[in-house]
Amino acid sequence: MTGSPIIEDVTATATLPSLDGRRFRMVSSTTSAVDPESPSIFEYFERDGAIWGGYEGDTVTFGKFVGTRTGDTIWVSFVHVLKADGTVVTGDGESELELTDEGGIRLVEHYEMHGLPQLSVCEEITA
Repeated sequence: MTGSPIIEDVTATATLPSLDGRRFRMVSSTTSAVDPESPSIFEYFERDGAIWGGYEGDTVTFGKFVGTRTGDTIWVSFVHVLKADGTVVTGDGESELELTDEGGIRLVEHYEMHGLPQLSVCEEITA
């Protein structure tokens, strides 16, 4: 493969910039209480419509995700290990990208866990 896009360029309709190299902190979640002193931290990478990265902190030992972006929506599949008992959790989610009042990016993620719909919000770490 010599410079061909991995996925067709599906970011042409995006109004917000690439997530590549950006870090986010979880600020709320319906799955568990978020510890404001050590929230889960997510690092995103993006190229040619593909999204991937990792996360750790709070209730998670470590996790990975991979997916796609179309416009200002991303779809990911994720897997992580819980700190409490080492349980491996898998799932899929869809996130809408929004602009915060401070000019950063907010991810509003809808996903299913334990058979129930869930919602989490992450905000870009800008400092």
